[in-house]
Amino acid sequence: MLQQILRDLYIDPELLAELNDEQKHILFYKMREEQVRRWREREEKRGSEEAALKRMAGLQLKNGKRVQWLRGNDGEVWVWIMGEALGDKPYDQISEELMAERARQQAQKEADELWKKKEAEITQKFRDAMAKEKARIVAEKWKIETEDRKAAKLMEEKIQEELKKREEEERQRGEEQIRQQEGRRAQELYLSLKQAQQCSQHNEKEDPEWIEQLRRSKAADEERSHKARRARDEYRRQSLRAIQKGKVAGLSNLFQGAGLSNEQEVKLAVTCPVPPLTVKVPARKAWERPPRPFSREVIIQWFKAEQLPRRAGFERNTNTIAPWFHGIISRQEAEELLMNKSEGAFLVRVSEKIWGYTLSYRHQSGFKHFLVDASGDFYSFLGVDPNRHATLTDLIDFHKEEIITSSGGELLLDPCSQTKNPPDYGPLFE
Repeated sequence: MLQQILRDLYIDPELLAELNDEQKHILFYKMREEQVRRWREREEKRGSEEAALKRMAGLQLKNGKRVQWLRGNDGEVWVWIMGEALGDKPYDQISEELMAERARQQAQKEADELWKKKEAEITQKFRDAMAKEKARIVAEKWKIETEDRKAAKLMEEKIQEELKKREEEERQRGEEQIRQQEGRRAQELYLSLKQAQQCSQHNEKEDPEWIEQLRRSKAADEERSHKARRARDEYRRQSLRAIQKGKVAGLSNLFQGAGLSNEQEVKLAVTCPVPPLTVKVPARKAWERPPRPFSREVIIQWFKAEQLPRRAGFERNTNTIAPWFHGIISRQEAEELLMNKSEGAFLVRVSEKIWGYTLSYRHQSGFKHFLVDASGDFYSFLGVDPNRHATLTDLIDFHKEEIITSSGGELLLDPCSQTKNPPDYGPLFE
C-alpha cells in the first residue's frame, strides 16, 4: 500500500482520514522524499542527455553562434535575487523612490492640465487684443491722407510685435508659475502618500484583530516547522531502529512453510471466555485481489486466501488466536471496547479501508488508530514505522518493547480481549 501511494503520489481522502497526525506527517515526509528523488533522477537524466547533445553538436556548432549561461563563483548558473545582490537598494529606499515617482507623475499630470487652460487663456487674450487693435487701425486709415498710409502700416507692425512680445513674456511667467506649482504639488502628494502608508502600518500594528491574526500565523508556522522536524526525526529514528533490530524487507521466504496446509483443521483454543472454534482452511482457489476492499465479503475472502496461510491473528508457534485480535469491527466499536481500559490497552481489527489491519490504542487523552499495511509480503505501520515484520504477531511483540512514535510513546501493554460470544472474528475462520 505504501509503495502504491509513493508510486502514485496520491492517497485516497477516505484513507487519509483514517490516519492520525503522526502518520500523516511522516507519510507526507516520505512523499516529499519521493518527489525530491524523482526530481534528482530527472535532473541527472536531463544533464546526461544535454551533455550527449553537446558532444554530438560540438562539431556542427564549432563556428556557429551559441548561448552560454553566466555562471557564479560556485559554478552554478548565476541567478540574481532582488534585494540580495551587492549594491541592491533596500526595500525602504525602493518604497520611498516609488512614492516620490508616483507623486511626481501625478503632479506633472495636473500641471499639464493646468498649463493647457492657462495657455488657452493667454492665446485668447492676445488674440482679442490684436483683433481690437487691427479694427482701430483700419478705422483710422480711411481718415488719414494717402501719403500717411505707409506710416500707419509701420505703426500696425510695431503694435503687433509689441503684443507678441508681451504674450511671450506672459507665457514664460505662466510656465514658471506652473513649474513651481508642480514642485509644490509633488511634495504635497509625496507627504500625503507617506503619511497614509505610516498611518496604515500604525493602524495595522494597533489593530487587535490584525495582532491576533499575526500571532496565529506565527504560531502556525512554528507548529508546522516543529511537526516537520518531528516527522523527520521520527522517520530517522525508526529507520535506525529497523537496522538495529534487523527488521528489513525481503522476508517473504519466511512465510514458506509457516502457513497452514490445505484441508488442515486447526483447533483454536482462545484465551478469552469464548468457546474454541474449529477452523477449516479451504483449498486455495484462484484469487485475484481487487485494488481496494469494497465489501465485507471481499475482505473475508482476502483474509482466508492470503492471511490464514500467513497465520495472521495467531499467537506465535501455537494454533491459538491472539487475545488482541478482532474481526471486522468499526472504529466506534473498537473505542467502546477500549473505553474503560487503562493507557496501553490495544486491539487489532481487520481494516475496511486497506488490505490490512488497524491497531486501536487507548491513550491517556483518548484513542489512537494506526493502519497496518499487509498488502505486500510483510506487515508494517502505514506512514509511521519503516520496520517490516514477517508476521502480524512479530509487529505486535516488537512494539511491546519499542514505542510506536517518539512523540506519543505508545507501548502495547494490555491486549483487549473479546467480549462477545461468538467472537467478532468468527466469519473470518468459518
